[in-house]
Amino acid sequence: MIDNERRLFFKKASLGIASGAMLLTPKSSVAKSVANKNTIGSYIDLSLCDGCKDMEVPKCVSSCRDKNSIHFPEPELPLKPYWPRKNYEDWSSQRDRIDRLTPYNWTFVESVKVNGEDIYIPRRCMHCDNPSCLNLCPFGTIEKTKEGMVTIDRDYCMGGAKCRDVCPWEIPQRQAGVGLYMKLAPMLAGGGVMFKCDGCADLVSIGQNPACQTACPKNAIKFGDFEEIKALAQKRADEIGGYLYGLDQSGGTGTIYISKVSFDEIDKAIALDKLEKDDKKQGRPHMKVDVKDNMEEASSWMAASLLAPIAGIAAAAIAVHRSKK
Repeated sequence: MIDNERRLFFKKASLGIASGAMLLTPKSSVAKSVANKNTIGSYIDLSLCDGCKDMEVPKCVSSCRDKNSIHFPEPELPLKPYWPRKNYEDWSSQRDRIDRLTPYNWTFVESVKVNGEDIYIPRRCMHCDNPSCLNLCPFGTIEKTKEGMVTIDRDYCMGGAKCRDVCPWEIPQRQAGVGLYMKLAPMLAGGGVMFKCDGCADLVSIGQNPACQTACPKNAIKFGDFEEIKALAQKRADEIGGYLYGLDQSGGTGTIYISKVSFDEIDKAIALDKLEKDDKKQGRPHMKVDVKDNMEEASSWMAASLLAPIAGIAAAAIAVHRSKK
């Protein structure tokens, strides 16, 4: 049994290193081969959302937290830095924060003023058609369900954060002191586990609506057949003389925003608010209209190449660990 496990380990390690090396070629056909068009998508109508301003916590946020609290990380303390870094990301003492995305808050409502008008923007994973995070994850722990939800396998994620580096909106957030890396290499090439909205993939797979839609009192969030969602979003935008976001950004996403205010103006307001508050922490995504696939950026590919040997070994360990289950 031990010999078989060793053979499996080294076989997977060599495959992992080879896969990492393939990342050196920009616009790799390997990356494009995982494209999987969404069958289920969603729209978020900003002309209807009022941020649940009369409530302490927006309903989409509280419902998401209630449903997913069983998955929230419980880090092993005291936390320790891991090579080559001398720090770590720890949100465990800020679990109640709802003003940004964190490992304990997978949806938040951005609030900005545009031309004197309050605009509320629920933010979470965009569930891209061809997810950069999935393509670049060196550990192979990100998947896209047949319905189109992009998920992270929290049991096997090593917290390398390449998914966040390559995500156009830097959506996934990391918590140190948890995950498989604590068992395999707690001082090497890890960092914890990455967390983000999974689109309530478990509910969607059985034909039920995600928690945020069910809880929204304004019916501003809707999931359904993606082609129908796109048609409804376009119809609504036409009705209000508004704008759509998500159809073209990053090659297309499974989430479409509808707004009567241009997204250029919204993005400027987000950037200004962050500047005025000197808020440089991650977790408050931009809303730039010109969003390209980060996989086409050479710097991302170069960064991936540096991790390739370690990723191959880690991927092998993960494969062996999975085979035992």
